[in-house]
Amino acid sequence: MTSLQTPAIPEHSLDRDCTTLSRHVLQQLQSFSPEAQDLSAIMNRIALAGKLVARRLSRAGLMADVLGFTGETNIQGESVKKMDVYANDVFISVFKQSGLVCRLASEEMDKPYYIPENCPIGRYTLLYDPIDGSSNVDINLNVGSIFAIRQQKEDDLDGEGNDLLKDGQEQIAAGYIVYGPSTMLVYSIGHGVHSFLLDPSLGEFILAQENIKIPDHGPVYSTNEGNFWQWDDAIRDYTRYVHRHEGYTARYSGALVGDIHRILMQGGVFLYPGTVKKPEGKLRLLYESAPLAFLVEQAGGKASNGMKRILDIVPDKLHARSPLVIGSKEDVSLVESFIQDHQRRANGN
Repeated sequence: MTSLQTPAIPEHSLDRDCTTLSRHVLQQLQSFSPEAQDLSAIMNRIALAGKLVARRLSRAGLMADVLGFTGETNIQGESVKKMDVYANDVFISVFKQSGLVCRLASEEMDKPYYIPENCPIGRYTLLYDPIDGSSNVDINLNVGSIFAIRQQKEDDLDGEGNDLLKDGQEQIAAGYIVYGPSTMLVYSIGHGVHSFLLDPSLGEFILAQENIKIPDHGPVYSTNEGNFWQWDDAIRDYTRYVHRHEGYTARYSGALVGDIHRILMQGGVFLYPGTVKKPEGKLRLLYESAPLAFLVEQAGGKASNGMKRILDIVPDKLHARSPLVIGSKEDVSLVESFIQDHQRRANGN
């Protein structure tokens, strides 16, 4: 009688399947110190927020009061969607009574949200964009969440969050969640960039790829060319350049996270320049540009406003905006060369 043997499971495959997000953070820090456990726990709470938002989005068309606008406007003067409000509340709820985070700052809120019961022990601030690309929600396209963690180094005496008005190098972690055919979380704590897929059968984010590296050059340029005639000459000249040269392809989804994720994996450049009327652009520095710049630099890429590194910019207010050029080093440098050349000519040099 022939005995049946259980097929061998490759050890590396099983090990990866057992690598959850919270475990991975501790491995990255090679420590079980209180600080390492704090970061692991914070990432675990962010993951829970992602699961709740993903569940809501997956049922959006079947539930009442999920899609559409609330009829209100946020601090940016933008119409608020119901999903924006839900996702913002989710992040607040998962950190209440966590003892981890003293306050949360979001582009949907005028001032930081304080959790008094956490403040005596919570040494961190979470900054986030709860739903990036919310205009895509009602038509079932990609959206995402962006987050960054900062350690509180001084007292917030006036309750306005003015101690957050520092450059992006103060971030100790950053990442995003993409809600699409699968839900993916990408993060960095300053030790490379790593991605995790939500396994619905386990209810866990499981390691998908470690140490992601963005190519030095890629074929994709991602920008809203509908604004072409509102841009200054430098950006229009760059756009004409990629139109004339082979090897470039335009991809733009209207969701920053989705476009950045494509470029992180395939290489290329994302541009959200200012316009003649709004030279500061649309993207918020603390909640969008700086977290993504932290992540892309950790993957070997580059992020600037065209003249200056994003992570060196100090915002003058919580909701400060900045133009953004981000992606592969060579492609970002090419865009910068157009901007800087025009600047030199304008100065008569």
